[in-house]
Amino acid sequence: MEEVESKPVKRRTKDLNLWEKIYIPEIIKGLALTFRNIFRPKFTMEYPEVKFEPPASYRGRPVLVQEESGVERCVACGLCSRVCPALAIEVQAAETELEKERFPEKFEINMIRCIFCGFCEEVCPEEAIVMSKDYELAFFNREDALYGKDKLLVPASELEDRIKFLRQYK
Repeated sequence: MEEVESKPVKRRTKDLNLWEKIYIPEIIKGLALTFRNIFRPKFTMEYPEVKFEPPASYRGRPVLVQEESGVERCVACGLCSRVCPALAIEVQAAETELEKERFPEKFEINMIRCIFCGFCEEVCPEEAIVMSKDYELAFFNREDALYGKDKLLVPASELEDRIKFLRQYK
């Protein structure tokens, strides 16, 4: 004769009483929470007139850090493009006579594909790509969403609070 494997029966550790079975206490708790919040003051921002000032921990659009000398920090290692889950970053390296030896000849981020995860920022060994506070992105066609070095380079002085935040919490 064959032995049939029986599935274990799942049992509750605590049986529900009558009030819990008809969910009345839970409905009353939900209504109480709703009525408590009705009378609290509202915090509504009138967006076009009043702009949101994000904190240093905010992850807006990714940008490349440009030193005061006008040279970007990026050494074109390509780690950001390899770690990007959306495959939004494209980097092509070129040689230079400067002490860092390489620089990105082409650095593009497809902002339609970017999911603002911040992995590129976390993996960068030079702190060359950081998430800025920019949150207003609108495109009329796909070509406008391809950000090259001309749109990505931002002076380090404008990104001081984000870089300070990264150094503190890494």
